[in-house]
This record gives sequence, C-alpha cells and structure tokens, in this order.
Amino acid sequence: MELITFDKTQLINLEYSLDKEMVRSNRSGSYSCATILGCNTRKYHGLLICPQEQLDGEHHVLLSKVDETIIQRDAEFNLGVNKYPGRFHPKGHKYVRDFSAEIIPVVTYRVGGLVLTKETMFVTEKEMVMIRYTLQQAHSPTRIRLNPFLAFRNIHRLSKRNIDLDTKYTSVPNGIRVRMYHGYPYLYLQLSKKNGQYVHAPDWYNDLEYIQEAARGYESHEDLYVPGFFEIPIRKGESIFLSASTEEVNPLSLTRLFSGEIKKRTPRDSFINSLRNSAVQFFAIRDKQASITAGFPWMDYSGRYSFIALPGLAKVAPKKDICRLVLDQMIARMEGPFFPESVVNQKMVFNAADTSLWFFHALQHCLSGLDKAEIWQQYGPCIERILEGYAQGNPVGINMHENGLIHIDAASPALTWMNAVTDGQCVTPRYGYVVEINALWYNAIRFATELAKAAGESTFPAKWLPVAKQIEDSFSEVFWNEKEGYLADFVHDGNQNMRVRPNQLLAAGLKYTPISKYQIKQILDIIVQQLLTSRGLRTLSPQEPDYKGRYYGDAYSRDSAYHQGTVWVWPLAFFAEAWIKVYGKQGREYIHKLFEGFEETLTEAGIGTVSEIFEGDPPHRACGAISFAASIGELLRMATICNIE
Repeated sequence: MELITFDKTQLINLEYSLDKEMVRSNRSGSYSCATILGCNTRKYHGLLICPQEQLDGEHHVLLSKVDETIIQRDAEFNLGVNKYPGRFHPKGHKYVRDFSAEIIPVVTYRVGGLVLTKETMFVTEKEMVMIRYTLQQAHSPTRIRLNPFLAFRNIHRLSKRNIDLDTKYTSVPNGIRVRMYHGYPYLYLQLSKKNGQYVHAPDWYNDLEYIQEAARGYESHEDLYVPGFFEIPIRKGESIFLSASTEEVNPLSLTRLFSGEIKKRTPRDSFINSLRNSAVQFFAIRDKQASITAGFPWMDYSGRYSFIALPGLAKVAPKKDICRLVLDQMIARMEGPFFPESVVNQKMVFNAADTSLWFFHALQHCLSGLDKAEIWQQYGPCIERILEGYAQGNPVGINMHENGLIHIDAASPALTWMNAVTDGQCVTPRYGYVVEINALWYNAIRFATELAKAAGESTFPAKWLPVAKQIEDSFSEVFWNEKEGYLADFVHDGNQNMRVRPNQLLAAGLKYTPISKYQIKQILDIIVQQLLTSRGLRTLSPQEPDYKGRYYGDAYSRDSAYHQGTVWVWPLAFFAEAWIKVYGKQGREYIHKLFEGFEETLTEAGIGTVSEIFEGDPPHRACGAISFAASIGELLRMATICNIE
C-alpha cells in the first residue's frame, strides 16, 4: 500500500483537495509548488519559480501552470482546474481518478475509455520542470493540447494585464522561447516529439482567484498570460514530455534526464524516508556556498531556523561537507557578534538575541564527530567574537549583567523567536532575563570552554569558566519558582513572568544545563499537562487568558495567534532530549510514539512533508508554511534520539 495516495472521492471534493499542496525544490534555490490538482490557490504557487538576482534577489514565478485538453473525435475535454470569482472553470477535477506521490506526483485522469497519467518532475541541478504525459488507454485517435500560463513576477505580488508585455516568441527545437518582460531570463517550452504543433495566440486570462490569499485578507486576483498552445498526437502506451526551463535543452535528452532524476529520489515509502526526501529540499548550493531555505512556499533565509534545522537536515545532506558550507557562509554575513536573522529587500537584518547563540548548538551537533581542537582552530575566532560581543553589550540592548546572565532591554521586546509584531507592537513582548536566551548562553559558554581546553588554550577557559559558574549560581535563583514547579518565561525588575510556555524546555534539553534533574522532571510534568499535543508544543497554555487556539484570518489575526497558543514542531526535539535525561532508555518508547504520530501529517497540508505550525486546539489543523526546515530537521534529530532508522 502506498503511503501517499488520494482516491477519486477525495479529489473531486474541492474543499478537501485544494488544501493539499506539494512543493519540490532544487539545489539552485528554485522550486515548484501547487495543489495536487494543479489549481493554484496562492500567489506563491507555480510550476517554475526561480530566484532573480539581477532583479531583486527574490523568487519569481515564471511558469504559473499548464492546463491540458484531451481531444478525441473533435470533442474536447479540459483537464485543468481554475478558480474565478464565483465559479471554477474548467472543472477538470471531475476526470481525476487518483493521485499518488511515492517518488514524484502522479495524477491519473479518466475520460470515458481514455486513461492518461501526468507526472511532474522538478530537475535537481537545473532551473527546469518536466511533465510526462502517458496515454495508458484509448480507443480512438487522441491529441493533447497544452496551454502554458505565464506570470513573470515576484512571488509576493500579482500579475496584471498590461501593455508592456512582449508577445514575441522565437522557435527552438520542438518548441518556443518566450520572455514577458525585459530583464528576465527566457523561458524555453519544448516537447520531446517533433510532430507537435505550436499555435501562437497571445491572450490574457483575467481574474484568476487565489482562495488562500482571499482568506488571509490579501489581494487575490491575478491576470496570467498565455502565449499560445501546443497540440500533439499521442498514441496508446506513448509518453510525451513537456519541459520548461531557463535554458534550451536537447529534446532527445528528455527521456534520459527524466529517468535519471527518478533514480535520485528517496521514495516516500515510509515516514522516515518522507522526512529524508523533504530534508534535502531545503538546501540551496551555488558556487561552493550553501544556505538553508527556512520554509516553503514564501520563506527565504532565517539565521535562527538555519541553525536549528541544520543538525537534523545534515543527516541526509546532498554534500558531505554541507555543515561547513552553511556555517561558513553564515559567518561571512556576520556583523559584530550577530548573524543576520533575515534578509529584507536584499539587506541583512540583525534583530535577534538568540540567533548567534544557536550557532553553538549547531556546532555541537553538526561537527560532533570531529576533533574538538580542530573545531576550535577553525571557529575559535568566531566563538570569541560572539561571547565578547554579548558580554560587552551592544546598541540593540543585549548585555551581560554581573550575575553572568544576559539581559535584554525593555525597549527591545521582539528580539526572541516569539517576535510577531502587529500595528507596530510586539504581540509577545519578552525582555529582561529571558529563559531560553540564558539557557543558550550557558550552553554556548560551556561548549566553547570545552573546545578551547581540548585545543590547549588556557586564557579563554580561565576567563569564561567563572562566568559559567556565575550562571549556575544565579539561573535557578532568577528563573525557578518552587511553588509553581517550573521556570519563569522571563524576569524583569525581579518580577517573574510565569506564563507556561515551551521556552524553558531549552534549559532542560540542551546538552549543558544549569538546572537539576529534579527541576527538569518538574518542567516536563507541566509541559505534558498544558503544552504537549500530538503535533508539538503549544506556545502558550490554554489556561492563560490570552491563549488563542485557532490560527486563521487576516495578517493581524494570524500574527496575534502565532506565539499565543499555536503549536510548533521543532521544540519537540528538546522535549525528547529532556525526557531521555529523566527517564533514560525506557523513555524512548514514549518519544517514539510522539514521532510516529506525525506520519498522519504527510497527507494533511504539505504532502510528503511537515508544516511550520498547527492550531493549538484539536484537531490541530496544519497551518503556516506547508514545509518548514526546523520542523523536518528537528523531527529527524528526534528520530536519532530514539535510534529510529
């Protein structure tokens, strides 16, 4: 039985099937994303979406979709599905028989006695998508017509009918070359067979409606350009390929290229293999540099989530030295002690108190098999730069107090991972002594001194080991509340904020912890009682008055719930580590069950992958990015903790 499959009754129910999306990326940083029916419901959907460094450095949708029409005896059957205001047209979903995705997505259509399969392949090393159409059954001569819908626009914007459009095309082997606007690369649309006919009939298809954008309160109507159509006869048992690429290809090579790509794929024949298949897709490798995409389909770079995800993702990395490549590229972007947290309008943004401290966690896990002295030799200068920068204080209000703890100024309440802002106000302000910041800080110092000692250094440990001892003495005094039996989320002016959140898990789950096993047990008890779900950990206890159990609506509504009860997956790995600390090997069975419970998510939203977040209230609906690097990475790390192969 296949792990990822949908039948006709599920697929023809658009309310159900249009919530199912698939994404595939390649190593150049391009990707393809659409619903399993091919009906676009987001502005972020497209068959060929590529970074455009020469324009704005962001991703742009070149080819939005391809609609197919089957022609037999002058009767036309449109297989495409498009949403327009108040209606769907055409309604090709009524011809869909089934969908599967063990290796690549395969849609099967039945029109009377005709059966056609459509397989979509995103090429690993090229900005190229291929579609293979195979006529499985037919009782009369058959032709297939292919209509390419072009956008040529930034993923965050929408295409509108305009007079600047370039309607010209150039013939290339078995196809055409088109470019809607100057400055973009050409798009090559080519067939595998010579006897296909291209009919140039430039036209706009106006007012396509994206229901996911409308639900979020964004502009949701787009005009797409169709330059013309391909029409080609197809025989029973025959396969025809359509390729869309930013480079001209040899049509004779398409069959071989498609077969070669199939062999590269990890089959989605088990949950763990689905995670491995998904993990590879977050890596972009160009010019001996590597980076991690935080999530699909709209996220790009995040320093924090790159460090969190890397230890797990690296277990199935496309290159052996991927960790060094990612870490070195991130170090090259540093300013002072800080790594950039994001890139906005091609400018790096340094607005996080924890990102640089996650660097140490990534080093611990990614390079754990290497000689510690060697790690210090390569990364010692960066390590010292970070620790000294935090200790000396900096303009954004982060500094070390005499008790060894890191303090965040109240004027900067959005420097932690709970950083959602609405109407200029931080939804979850956290400042003063913040629990996970100081847990990461302690772990960083202890790990750094361990490396330095292994390298024969004496000055560095002599300076920083006393600071670690100060933290050990002050951490529990500042954060622990014996009456409540757990750690404060943050402490400002001596006042403990005791809202139950998952951040205290880092103090329990990191390799080096300043708290006792007794305290870890107490923390786990409260986490299990109030935060743990089958999909991860709530960001706020349902017992708190500000808890929000649903995540929906416009940007304001969603940002208001983002860290106020919404469930996140990635903290589960720290829950697992803390659990094993307390319960030892016998605790692995419990963690294993939590891990296996995620198999259900493979067919819930992002097909074959795991979403960014889930709603806090049952049934914990998947939401946010449909594929999230930290979710996948930390589930893979969780599997390692449980010795799951």
